[in-house]
Amino acid sequence: MERAAAVGRSRAPTELEGLPRPGRCLVMGILNVTPDSFSDGGLYADSRRAVDRGLELAAQGADIVDVGGESTRPGARPVGLEEELARTVPVVRDLARAGVCTSIDTMHAPVARAAVEAGACMVNDVSGGLADPAMASTVAAAGVPYVAMHWRAPSREMDRHADYRDVVADVTAELGHRLRQLTEQGVDPARIVLDPGLGFAKRPEHDWTLLAGLGPLRQLGYPLLVGASRKRFIGAALADGGAGEVPPAGRDVATAAVSALAAAGGAFCVRVHDVRAGLDAVLMASAYLEHLDRDSDPGRDGPPGAGRGGHP
Repeated sequence: MERAAAVGRSRAPTELEGLPRPGRCLVMGILNVTPDSFSDGGLYADSRRAVDRGLELAAQGADIVDVGGESTRPGARPVGLEEELARTVPVVRDLARAGVCTSIDTMHAPVARAAVEAGACMVNDVSGGLADPAMASTVAAAGVPYVAMHWRAPSREMDRHADYRDVVADVTAELGHRLRQLTEQGVDPARIVLDPGLGFAKRPEHDWTLLAGLGPLRQLGYPLLVGASRKRFIGAALADGGAGEVPPAGRDVATAAVSALAAAGGAFCVRVHDVRAGLDAVLMASAYLEHLDRDSDPGRDGPPGAGRGGHP
């Protein structure tokens, strides 16, 4: 925790250069251009369909459309670099040309570089730069926002690494250590977004504890992205509550509830499959935070939406 605090800042920024500034938690729409993603694999493997879907997500209210060409579901096998480039770069280019703020979801520096050259406004790396030693220098040179997720192992073996003494303290410390390494390698701290990595080397109880414990993570002083959409811990909670086995595509309403919790807890951005529901969720969280602040300080002056939890 000492090391984490050493790289922390006094307050997480609520806006990042190069990203939309809607005055609320951002909504990132998921666009998987893969044949094997856990809930929508194969639906948008065709580039034209993928672009149409990206435009649809933007029209529904996505602030960012996140394009990924390699599945990171538990047990997934890696794809070749050329295949990932072929899947993602044309889609990124067409969406960027249409004016969509597009993120590239990749662990590989060559893909990140090519996507930024094609117009991507952000790099979203589930490995936080650990999978490719060249990633830090690549995003430093690109000068775009960079999402660094908590990561312990590749998808095919990550479930074997879900061992924590205190998951919030451990993830905070490990992200703090990673922050130090990234900034030492030239990544601009003002462009870093952190992701606690729900579902990655985490069991359901870890995911819920992290979601409830965003405060310590926010104390690192960086914006937080929360990616909970349709994940196993949501399905497990639905099953435990009596809803039975709910397939990933049937978890969007529950995901919206989690997105509202994350936004109310201070998340800078939520990553979702169902953008309409996700946008409604963060708007409800924003209204809740505004009134929570007004109730706690009746004499407070300021613009609407000037609430807690990292919201402007």
